[in-house]
Amino acid sequence: MSAIDDDDSELGTLYVVGIGPGLPGEMTQRAKDVIRNADCVIASNLYQEFLRHDGTLPPEDAVADGGTTATASPGRDQEVVRSTMGRQIELAREAFERVRDGEDVAHVSGGDPNVYGKSDLLFVMARAEEAHEIPIEIVPGVTAALGGAANLGAPLSNDFCTISLSDKWRGWAEIEEKLRAAAISGFVIVLYNCWRNYERAVGIVREERSDDVPVAIFNDACRGDAGRNGEDRTITTLGEATEHDDEVSGMGTSLLIGTHETEVWENDYERFLVTPRGGRDVDDF
Repeated sequence: MSAIDDDDSELGTLYVVGIGPGLPGEMTQRAKDVIRNADCVIASNLYQEFLRHDGTLPPEDAVADGGTTATASPGRDQEVVRSTMGRQIELAREAFERVRDGEDVAHVSGGDPNVYGKSDLLFVMARAEEAHEIPIEIVPGVTAALGGAANLGAPLSNDFCTISLSDKWRGWAEIEEKLRAAAISGFVIVLYNCWRNYERAVGIVREERSDDVPVAIFNDACRGDAGRNGEDRTITTLGEATEHDDEVSGMGTSLLIGTHETEVWENDYERFLVTPRGGRDVDDF
């Protein structure tokens, strides 16, 4: 039983909460409940903005030194701590100490914590700090690949994989090996961190896959106008994917590269991508 469900627990619980794309309608009820009931919420300014939009976090009252925002919810106090890229180790240690003091802490991650999110950091830190007594729960969320795919139709109905193009912690040779293996194996490929090396990545996949394979470039999946750049999508081909530099606009951009089975289909309203499972048609159902 989690600490939020058990008021008699001396320790709190560290929740690593995936909020999906960030907008209220795209978040699980579990994620909302954990954040609303946590004693402390650690979240970036952007995620705080999303969470205040529907009252998952209460309105901002005051900002104290150190990036900590004091907020009030009915009958209790809740602290919201601003998360930044340069403070992750410090914030992890702070979260452990709060849990030891009996607080429930919600450490917010965009998308899903296990898909290039915050979960590995918290476990690595817990191991390094020998924080074996700290209860940790991962609350899943909708990752960009799934949010973007929903907007595009049914491009992930067969086997697929995700690959990050960030070379911050691994060399390009390793990324290239994964790209080539995925392309040869016939996976639909969703690329994350596309502001890094996306042209090189497309070039590698083109060596193994036809230029007429459909490709989608999507930004801020399921965030509407609330994201950094605004939600949009472009359907093109593998051979022409690198001609769309204007649509590759930062951390919110992903590329979905189809297979020889992926097709573009249109109805009276929109263009979609469809990858039938095993190439099946209506008679196979």
